[in-house]
Amino acid sequence: MAKTALIAIGGNSLITDKNYPNVSHQWDAVRETCRHMADMIEAGWQLVITHGNGPQVGFILRRNELASETVHTTPLDVVVADTQGSIGYMLQQALRNELRRREVMPRSVVAIVTQVIVDADDPAFQNPNKPIGGFMDEAEAREFEKDGWRVVEDSGRGWRRVVASPMPLRVLEESAIRNLIDTQNTVIAAGGGGIPVRINTSGELRDLRGVPAVIDKDRASCLLAIQLNVDLFLISTGVEQVAINFNTPEQEGIGEISAEKLTQYLHEGHFAAGSMKPKVEAVLDFVNATGNTALITDPANLTRALNKETGTWITK
Repeated sequence: MAKTALIAIGGNSLITDKNYPNVSHQWDAVRETCRHMADMIEAGWQLVITHGNGPQVGFILRRNELASETVHTTPLDVVVADTQGSIGYMLQQALRNELRRREVMPRSVVAIVTQVIVDADDPAFQNPNKPIGGFMDEAEAREFEKDGWRVVEDSGRGWRRVVASPMPLRVLEESAIRNLIDTQNTVIAAGGGGIPVRINTSGELRDLRGVPAVIDKDRASCLLAIQLNVDLFLISTGVEQVAINFNTPEQEGIGEISAEKLTQYLHEGHFAAGSMKPKVEAVLDFVNATGNTALITDPANLTRALNKETGTWITK
């Protein structure tokens, strides 16, 4: 039976150059990413693919604002659904084309619009801290603040809007995803962390409602990886390896490491909250919950990492 891997790719991996964010360049980036994932499939891996959507959410919000006097705006949960459809379509088509070129068929690539349950009483709703949309100067940010948005200064790079980022509790479409995997399909799911939905006060699933929030992509990917009990949880990010003492003369890349040792580094404060920390927390949660293995690396080194030549491997 094929080994299963859940691979989480970042929304920024679709925009490799911030000066060229248009769709044609996103297609180029998607095709390159899919070549690396096709290498995994050709090597015998059964894949579940999740993806980020940060830049794309920002673009949709900006279009909403520019057209607000003539066209209705879009609620945030629907914006997440929109990006699941568009990015899922691009990944689905590009990966299928690449597999056909390699004659790795018959195999379907299927994108699923995915809902994720959150707690309506999650403390995150009282303390929004997830940046969305583009950067702006303070004067522009204050104008958004007048419209009801919360804005914060983001790591010296400018001001951004922030929304609630509640903890994901359950991926609703798990059984459908599992059925597709069992019939040898490659599945794209939980895009952008999933569409956050709450249930009614009685806890019944028959009364779902979307909420204006964004779920962290790595946390949702971890949750789905645990629910599916995949053999490997792989986070594809912007660096070849996780490092301690990052951006200092003492910077040191991490190869293979135990969950216990990586937890120590986490508690020592080696990983930035807006960057590597949520990824490290996600892989630790997965390894501790399942006993299986996790990997963090960048797309260009994916094949080398799977051959244990690079990347950061996290084991129980």
